[in-house]
Amino acid sequence: MSSEASANIGFEANFDGLVGPTHSYAGLSYGNVASARNQGAKSSPRRAALQGITKMETVAALGLVQGVLPPHERPHLPTLRAHGFTGSDADVLSKVAKEDPVLLARVSSASAMWTANAATVLPSADTQDGRTHFVTANLRAMFHRAIEPPTTARALRAIFRDHARFEVHEALPSSTAENSGNDFGDEGAANHTRFTVSTGNGGGVAGVHFFVYGAARESARIPSKFPARQTRAASAQVAALSGVDSKRCVFAQQNADAIDAGVFHNDVIAVGNGNMLFCHESAFEDRRGTLDALRHAVGEAFVVAEISRDEVTLEEAVKSYLFNSQLLTLPNKTMALVCPIECEENPRVKAAIDRVIADRTNPLAHAMYLDVRESMRNGGGPACLRLRVPLTTDSFAGVNQSAILDASKLAQLRAWVERHYREELSAEDLADPALLRESRDALDELTRLLDLGSIYEFQRS
Repeated sequence: MSSEASANIGFEANFDGLVGPTHSYAGLSYGNVASARNQGAKSSPRRAALQGITKMETVAALGLVQGVLPPHERPHLPTLRAHGFTGSDADVLSKVAKEDPVLLARVSSASAMWTANAATVLPSADTQDGRTHFVTANLRAMFHRAIEPPTTARALRAIFRDHARFEVHEALPSSTAENSGNDFGDEGAANHTRFTVSTGNGGGVAGVHFFVYGAARESARIPSKFPARQTRAASAQVAALSGVDSKRCVFAQQNADAIDAGVFHNDVIAVGNGNMLFCHESAFEDRRGTLDALRHAVGEAFVVAEISRDEVTLEEAVKSYLFNSQLLTLPNKTMALVCPIECEENPRVKAAIDRVIADRTNPLAHAMYLDVRESMRNGGGPACLRLRVPLTTDSFAGVNQSAILDASKLAQLRAWVERHYREELSAEDLADPALLRESRDALDELTRLLDLGSIYEFQRS
């Protein structure tokens, strides 16, 4: 094989978000049923972070490339100061705790751990300039997430640092319009799936980009209970900004009833990989038209494994996060489903998974069940915790290798969590100046461990 051909070998890397030291249950995400259900409960940041690291280790052990993305600085003092709170850091925390505890909870959220919302990734095989593009999500639907994009972009640039191979875009301009379908409400990869003509999802072959939105100017129906966070206009702009040919894009509207049932992102009701889509019958407004469009775009190799409403209800899908599992291609070209343990504990959900695995017309051959309960209780399963990055051996050479996990780096991360994270956290603890100092000390050490440079405001000021 020539060196030029070798450089084009494609594979997928998963970059998981590390749970931050202020992981707590504030119930901030309207429309996220699991988040609301556990509002006010005590959390365990240490246990949550260690569960996430174990998941990364498990995926890496499958023979796949596993990377890590850092938490954000929380509580986010720059946001509080922008809201008029003055004085020392301790003074600011004390004042906001008394005057606006909801604001304090918002700026303390560790929601950046769900890196499926960090950005949309368009690999080099699909873009006009032959680079891998990252479009940072604006997350404008929720205040506590809308403050994430600047740090997310800096973190992505610190990891995908070779500008000849990667382009990290700033977030699309946000809008205050709600449910208009005309603005740029962008939630990142949670509403984007890339398909190929084989079981592989590497960056070496061209793919079809599937964008799912909740509202558009032409939408006949929109959800009536919970907001539609992703707009068609945003999805189209992400594709255009990255130079992806519109002929290689399929756009579909998410089922409005599903959103009202708590399916706030498409990755709560559908997951795709390679040539396979695993979804619920109620995933899309135009079910038949959507599946036909995907079959036409991807080709004869496209496979759909669909779960009916009779097998698993929408309520069961949301509660178990069946479709927020990771669908991965293994080195032997079969696929594995990495599920939250809640799927194994629900007999109907487990039976549905077993049925799909037993069906040899699709490439899914294996399911594994992991404990990520701390994340699940806040409304995020295995798929929420990771950003999929299709790469080639050539583009991988431009990735910051300090962010790629091996046994040594996993051990270092575990030791780092044990040193810096609290075992238990309550809402009252968010006003503790010691927690802010602990968090900043932890993040300062982490940036050295991952060779990220100064990506946080407290390091840059």
